[in-house]
Amino acid sequence: MTAASSATAPAVACVALAVLLLPPPRARRRMIHLFAHACEVRKVEPRWMIRAVALVVGPLLLLAGPGPALAALLVASTAWVRHRRARRARLRTAATAQLLEGLEAVIGELRIGAHPSAAAAAAAAETEGEASRAFAVSAARSRLGGSGAEGLRCPDSVVARELSGVAGAWRVAERHGLALAELLTAARLDLLGRKRFRDRTAAALAGARATALVLALLPVLGIGLGQLMGAAPLHVLFVSPAGTALLPLGSALTCAGLLWSDAIADKALR
Repeated sequence: MTAASSATAPAVACVALAVLLLPPPRARRRMIHLFAHACEVRKVEPRWMIRAVALVVGPLLLLAGPGPALAALLVASTAWVRHRRARRARLRTAATAQLLEGLEAVIGELRIGAHPSAAAAAAAAETEGEASRAFAVSAARSRLGGSGAEGLRCPDSVVARELSGVAGAWRVAERHGLALAELLTAARLDLLGRKRFRDRTAAALAGARATALVLALLPVLGIGLGQLMGAAPLHVLFVSPAGTALLPLGSALTCAGLLWSDAIADKALR
């Protein structure tokens, strides 16, 4: 019974790996394509990341055992989290620039006497991305007699906080009959100041982020030097029973330190 179980385990692992590598169904791809322009951030399953992890972790689990496989999983997960954070930061920077451009267009249209719905529609035409969709929804709501401010609120957007501030100024103008152009000008100046502060802080933290990454890679350099000196650290980590616990533990501590340093840096940018 034990021999049969040990012979079946690789087959089960191969079947599971094949299931993970299957492409998404055609209906799912069509749905993603149809709703690609929705306001909220799309939470599509990162199948490419799952495939990459499966291609690395699967063979390691079969050939080297659970220790190296768990270490590879931790490293891949950390790389994925850092990639998502960096991508979201880039999207937020681009969306903020588009929002500033859209606000400038709205203010210009309002100053020449345009209706708020027409001004929002003009801003939607001149911008792209999250800002364009928010201004388009605001223009549609305003034309139908609703609140243009509510159309600017998009909680799942990468610039949800910035859009909320603009929507608050717009809401005050609707409720109290104040000049919308003046309030949006103040909101734009505040948003521009925050963007400049965030850009300066990100530039100042670039050195600290690079230092954290170098420190995280130092154990790899130490393993290489030890191998060249004849200490055989690779044999200890990948073959010996102690390595089954030491390799995942060291990988977990390194990944935790890298993510912790990223969290400290990201807190300064909020």
